[in-house]
Amino acid sequence: MTVNVSIDVPSLDAGLAFYQVVFGFEEVARPFATMAVLNAGNVSMCIHGKAEGTESSPTKGETRRYARHWTPVHLDFHVERLMPMVQKIKEAGGQIEQLLLDMGPRPVAFCADPFGNGFCVIAKSQ
Repeated sequence: MTVNVSIDVPSLDAGLAFYQVVFGFEEVARPFATMAVLNAGNVSMCIHGKAEGTESSPTKGETRRYARHWTPVHLDFHVERLMPMVQKIKEAGGQIEQLLLDMGPRPVAFCADPFGNGFCVIAKSQ
């Protein structure tokens, strides 16, 4: 089995710019004009350009919104060094919501991309 991650963003170009610059993803396919497939190491990710206000699910009656939102599912990116990654996230328009350097076995940053999607960045060691 393989697992792929899909992320909706309001602008495909902006989504690509963020995830390529910050995490080093490389575009490997463009199956549709509004979708790009990215790879980085052992992770495949699809970025979908979907306009704000469009229907997110035919069964829920909800529309897409890109303000910061909570979801019980998020990504954890494990990195060698936390602080250089925190700086990249900020420079690319992401938010650092909480930075825990001394609580727990490894430093962690709770973050959001410019499109409201939450994620964590966790250092591999102290």
